[in-house]
Amino acid sequence: MTVAAIILAATAEGALDETTGQPRVRRLADLAWSGGAFPIVVLAPDPDGSVATALLGTEALLRAPADEAAGPAGQMVRGIGEALAAVSQTTAALLWPAHLTWVGPETITSLIEAHGAEPGSLLRPTWDGRPGWPILLPVTLTDALRALGSGLLPAEVAEALVAGGVPHRLVELGDPGVVHDVGTRFADLPQYQGPPGPPADRTHEWGAEVAAAAGLPEPETDPAD
Repeated sequence: MTVAAIILAATAEGALDETTGQPRVRRLADLAWSGGAFPIVVLAPDPDGSVATALLGTEALLRAPADEAAGPAGQMVRGIGEALAAVSQTTAALLWPAHLTWVGPETITSLIEAHGAEPGSLLRPTWDGRPGWPILLPVTLTDALRALGSGLLPAEVAEALVAGGVPHRLVELGDPGVVHDVGTRFADLPQYQGPPGPPADRTHEWGAEVAAAAGLPEPETDPAD
């Protein structure tokens, strides 16, 4: 499974806004890479080259956005196309509005893992039961995204896909960053909780299957791990 990150910045100013001492898109590109996403595509206007400069040294590919008339869904479709052009084996894309700056790299890793278990489903991370971003969209569902048209706000795109009947699942990840954007200071974020269970609905304990077959207790996890 190859999962791209599509970072969506509507303006150069938003892309460059300082976030914990870094330009916003630089922080997001580093988070995406740390979480295991590849390729990383940043869609942002860059009239004077400042966004490209901010991304120097990262694995991100800076690409011009689609025409404004395409709307947010059209920008997402363009990002998926750019990811496929870069890595043809891409199977899904994390659609990531740039104002969601507090998402943890563990959340990216968990969504990628969940995609491996459900490769055909739209995955929506939640915190305290509230759906957030980035959403993970299999590239096989790109036509459903394209069919939404240009009139929806970014926050409405996921709801419209679900209303249209695409296979989907909510994935509780205990990460407040999926719903709290730059309007919340990092210091004011609720506590990170982590997922209540494996995001792919399976465990990875060595020897668990062997123990079960033998009727023995499952191996215990060292609390220090």
